[in-house]
Amino acid sequence: MSANGSSPPDLEAAAARLQRALAHLEDKLDGVFERLDANRDFEVESEALRTDRARLANDLDAARARERELQLLADEASEVLGAAISEVREALGKV
Repeated sequence: MSANGSSPPDLEAAAARLQRALAHLEDKLDGVFERLDANRDFEVESEALRTDRARLANDLDAARARERELQLLADEASEVLGAAISEVREALGKV
């Protein structure tokens, strides 16, 4: 400081540049924090999609297993029905 209580011009200019730099830094940080918040939203949504995908994959596996079981039962019922039809035809042929 000078004797009259004011700052030297170089110090005032440096302080002004520092203020501008800090304001610029704050603006940039605001942008970074906004992008981070947006990424958190994407991460939450992405995790929800992964959870849904895993649940759907399990449901699909269960449905396929049930389909195989039903197909085996249908094949078995078809064989039994075919045998019953043959027996009925045979019985009718003897009448």
